[in-house]
Amino acid sequence: MAIRIVRLGSDRAPGEGLRIGTVRRPPRGVPKAEFATQNWYDVWYPNLAPSVETMKVAQAAQASGVPAQWAAFGRKYRSEMAEADASRSLDLLAALSHQSALSVGCYCEEESRCHRSFLRALLAERGADIVD
Repeated sequence: MAIRIVRLGSDRAPGEGLRIGTVRRPPRGVPKAEFATQNWYDVWYPNLAPSVETMKVAQAAQASGVPAQWAAFGRKYRSEMAEADASRSLDLLAALSHQSALSVGCYCEEESRCHRSFLRALLAERGADIVD
């Protein structure tokens, strides 16, 4: 069993398990009853999404392409994930990855320019079993 880092809305991998949406907002124009059947997510968990303020930093960094701005986003996001509730959530997911198949994700097309890349690192730092 392990955890996968996925793009929400993509086809599910065999044995992927529960898909958790770590996004600030649900997908637009999709009825709530269809989130899972359209491969968005089974459970919405915005607790691990960047705050609105931090998301603005990420969007500016993505638009500019300046590595220093992306690094600033990473520091800000990591700081948010160090707060008690988020940190406990990461610990829980890491522990569950040893017993259950699950996945976490976001809408962004490219993981390297998404908070998923930092989420992957944070889970790895906590000893999560991660499927590459």
